[in-house]
Amino acid sequence: MSKGRVTRLQIGAFGLPSIPISAMGLPIVVYLPPFYGHDMGLSLTVVGTVFMLARFWDVFTDPVLGMVSDRYPSRWGRRRHWIVIAAPILMVCGYMLFMPSPPVTWVYLAGWMFFLYIGWTLITISHMSWGAELSADYDERSTIQGVREFLLIFGMFTVLALPAIIEQVSDAAAAGPAKIAAMGWFIILLPITVGLAVWLAPEFPSAPHQQIPWKRAWAIIAKNRLLQRVLVADLLVNIAPAITGSLYIFFASYVMELPKSASLLLLVYFVAGFVGIPAWIRMSHITGKHKTLAIAMVYGAVTLPLVVFFPRGEFWWLFIGNSLYGVAYGAGSFLLRSIMADVIDTDYLETGQRRTGLYYSLLSMTAKVGAALAVGITYPLLDLIQFTPAGDNSPETLNQFMAMYVTLPAIVMLAAAVIMWRFPLDREAQRDLRRRIEERDGHHASHDASDAAAAVTQVGTSSGIVDRPAE
Repeated sequence: MSKGRVTRLQIGAFGLPSIPISAMGLPIVVYLPPFYGHDMGLSLTVVGTVFMLARFWDVFTDPVLGMVSDRYPSRWGRRRHWIVIAAPILMVCGYMLFMPSPPVTWVYLAGWMFFLYIGWTLITISHMSWGAELSADYDERSTIQGVREFLLIFGMFTVLALPAIIEQVSDAAAAGPAKIAAMGWFIILLPITVGLAVWLAPEFPSAPHQQIPWKRAWAIIAKNRLLQRVLVADLLVNIAPAITGSLYIFFASYVMELPKSASLLLLVYFVAGFVGIPAWIRMSHITGKHKTLAIAMVYGAVTLPLVVFFPRGEFWWLFIGNSLYGVAYGAGSFLLRSIMADVIDTDYLETGQRRTGLYYSLLSMTAKVGAALAVGITYPLLDLIQFTPAGDNSPETLNQFMAMYVTLPAIVMLAAAVIMWRFPLDREAQRDLRRRIEERDGHHASHDASDAAAAVTQVGTSSGIVDRPAE
């Protein structure tokens, strides 16, 4: 890897594909299931089953495609060609899923969802891995992943604005398909942003290495304590917003009594996260990544419970609450991805292999497991407190809902802060790690050069090419 620092233009170009990637990802989770259940006429059971199986399929493909990304480079490098390959897969599947021609069957939905997640996994893992390998500098890695997260959130709140606009200018019957189609057209940005990224952002070549046996490779991963802490922290960091996200519409509509403002206030939350990313990047350069992550989690755990003291039915109070809590959104995600780049260096020092794709596939899996656990924990609890989505809930039930909404995420965020506060791989440790890697690689390069020179001398002497000393 080159020792030179990447420019701001190159970092910005690298992050551009994040905009259409996130603009597609949010509707897949929030809008596509009800669209196929209501507008396309499939039963809710069928839709739920298809989306659940597609998500499990995605978890299975994560490590497989991560290893593929690591093991099969091209003359472009190790990552960029996989991003280019994934782009048309996503475009075709996105068009078929966001702009279907009714009637559709469950086979249609399942088939396109399964192919979409192959392209989705390939592009996200390759993009994260490219960012990790773009720089070896401790702080610059935070900047790179922070810019990527900044543009991810930008794509999210941009696509969230479309349904609100279409609802105002379309009649109710046409609004559903029109909203989905409009969000689907965001995919047209994918080839443009990927093209700019591949053209403007570099991918530094890595030295070829000998593959080690899979059994030993997985044994090294299994005993990597730094990796274990990062994965547990990432699981917790993803559970917290997934809990508030899965409960938010019910919370804003019934507990805070603002059903007509729920979507707008959700948009406020994402905008606050977008605005907060540069501050978290700057703080990570001052205090270190792991401590900044812990501070962000404590901040979120303190600001979320403030809604307990807000009057219900008041738009501006929840506006303030979502703005304060939203600032922490995104901090955990990009900081952990930057920390993972440092953890991968420890694996590289021990094995001599750059398994960035595999490590980021594990990080991708914990995010998905965290989101699934959030729903699996909260929805049974809603039944336990006898909450009904129809809205006929007692004051006691609504108070219990409020307690669950603020307590569970706060506990999870505080646990993540405890895990990461004393994380040993700080700035100085990472710089020492890079020094040892450079010394090891430099030693190997010198040794290989000496062997090559000796071999040339031996061949030249035996063939008479090298002159004998004058007698």
